[in-house]
Amino acid sequence: MKQRQKEDILNEEVDFGCGVISTGSTLLDLAISGGVVEGGGLPAGILVEIFGPESSGKTVILSEIAGNIQRSGGQVMFFDPEARLNVQFARLFGLKIEEGIYKQPDTVPEVFQSVREWVPDNDKVINGIMTDSLAALSTELEMENDEGDKMGTRRAKEFSEQLRKTCRLLKSKKYLMVCSNQIRQNIDAGPWGQKYVAPGGNSIGFYSSVRLRTKIIEKIKQTKEVYNVKVNRVVGVEIEVEVVKNSVWKPYRVAPLTIIFDYGIDDTRQNLQFLKTYSSGNTYVVNGKNLGNSLEKAIFKVEEEGLQKELKSEVIKVWNEIENQFGSKRLKKFN
Repeated sequence: MKQRQKEDILNEEVDFGCGVISTGSTLLDLAISGGVVEGGGLPAGILVEIFGPESSGKTVILSEIAGNIQRSGGQVMFFDPEARLNVQFARLFGLKIEEGIYKQPDTVPEVFQSVREWVPDNDKVINGIMTDSLAALSTELEMENDEGDKMGTRRAKEFSEQLRKTCRLLKSKKYLMVCSNQIRQNIDAGPWGQKYVAPGGNSIGFYSSVRLRTKIIEKIKQTKEVYNVKVNRVVGVEIEVEVVKNSVWKPYRVAPLTIIFDYGIDDTRQNLQFLKTYSSGNTYVVNGKNLGNSLEKAIFKVEEEGLQKELKSEVIKVWNEIENQFGSKRLKKFN
């Protein structure tokens, strides 16, 4: 793995020794740690929270990460309190549920106690813990008394207790824990408070090294003629992911993502659009090869001719050139 100069590394406590795991999006990988490690990605030993409104891509990103962990030789423990994950959906991301540990927990302690007791087969690679979603977890008190968790006080306390016990273990064991979480409207916010909050209290945000906020930009619609009738369907969504907290590198970088419902993250599409915007003008060009001005045809040619790696390399190169324009040119305060 190609690392940058030591003076450019902002957080030396993050361990990149086991490599990184891709989110499935080149631009999101770069937004998370592109200034620290070539190509970016998620390192081991950290907690990641992906939060946003419903249907904004949280489960897709989480599942892409899980599949990439397995393909990198690691094991995956998948917590699914809402029981939404199925074999067919998981296969879109190369995630093999039968080769991992799949659980449907009810409470906060069930998740984190299982993490602390877990012993993967290989500790030389990145092993992952996925939770989809934190908002669906109850407290033990709720389960015993069948009562509502007023103001989320008990739930927040349990998250705080369990995270405090678990996060040091994530670092020492080099686990990558990724959790999705929904945002909800805060009706008690007032004129100056937060309009939206994530369930579980402030501890999740506090203990997370990376927080990714997802936002729906627009629906992707297609029109097909079937039996001489034009039929419209929503086939995907364009979303935006902002790195609102980042202990790995710099925060507040933003990455656009395209999600196609029966495909997952369309990295080729976004990479082609990125290069066209910043370097190739009015046409799509990869490795000096002109692919024309039709995006759909350019995607087909990239896949047909196996140009995905060349495309990704060019995106990383251009992204680095852009990012270097924003680096501080001032003298170092300390040697």
